[in-house]
Amino acid sequence: MSFIDGIKAKAKQNIKTIILPESEDERTIRAAAKVLEDGLAKIILIGNENTIRSDAAKYGVDVSGAAFVDPENCSKFEEYQKILFELRQKKGMTMEGAKEALLADRTMFGVVMLKAGDGDGLVSGACHSTANTLRPALQVLKTAPGSKMVSAFFLMDVPDCEYGHNGTFIFADSGLNQDPSSDELATIANDSAKSFRQLVGADPYVAFISHSTKGSAKHALVDKVVAAVASAHENYPDLVCDGELQVDAAIVPSVAASKAPGSPVAGKANVLVFPNLDCGNSAYKLVQRLAKAEAYGPMLQGIAKPVNDLSRGCSWQDIVGVVALTSVQAQA
Repeated sequence: MSFIDGIKAKAKQNIKTIILPESEDERTIRAAAKVLEDGLAKIILIGNENTIRSDAAKYGVDVSGAAFVDPENCSKFEEYQKILFELRQKKGMTMEGAKEALLADRTMFGVVMLKAGDGDGLVSGACHSTANTLRPALQVLKTAPGSKMVSAFFLMDVPDCEYGHNGTFIFADSGLNQDPSSDELATIANDSAKSFRQLVGADPYVAFISHSTKGSAKHALVDKVVAAVASAHENYPDLVCDGELQVDAAIVPSVAASKAPGSPVAGKANVLVFPNLDCGNSAYKLVQRLAKAEAYGPMLQGIAKPVNDLSRGCSWQDIVGVVALTSVQAQA
């Protein structure tokens, strides 16, 4: 069974309701139809029901099992309007401004639905930027209790790969924080380890990635990673982590034996924490394109309810996978 097949099996064990705001996008409609056909989740499509059904018929798929919520004709609109107003009034939001925001931005509308308890998770981003997905989530849902920050990761499933956990990795942060501090890298590492355990069901081994291994190079960028490892050891003593490690030392046992003997992580890392977004984002795209890996995300962690972003280059099959992952997150 592949990694994503295992996730889909978990999703079926406790069906959750996932909101899809981007009903104008063909990939979203195709994904919704497949999710419903396979029984992975209940689906709410935001938009005009007649338009969505017409588009689905044009694409040759069936979304009749979905629920449809049209912001222009929603029985709970005033309730949602009041929720958004009360949450944002200290930032200058008026009741009229809340109405305009809900009508203008379907992702905002969907996030307020989540806040009201009318869904378990939301997936967006196929035709909008990460900021368009993240901003409403932070404004309305805010961070989860005990969370210090929100970060993003990709779940990478690399075919015919002997490294990681049967070829499965988390790459973080690969979609959100551009230049995290050392303490932020430590938080990202701890949160990513929790996400790995929850979604993959295996023990996380966290490597802090650098162009240096154990002092092989001297630079301020290396110092940042070294400080991140120290912060992780101090603040998250149960986290199995090590660094600074080059990628080959992190995942290849023979290289690890030479470059980082005695490391509890080197040679078996499955959670890779990159020093900045340039590295993390480039790494996931290289592995996705060159190694033909399945890349699911960017998945968001640290938000009060599951909200996940999509790459604008995603396929409808990718959306199905992220919906299943979001459902598993919601189960927890």
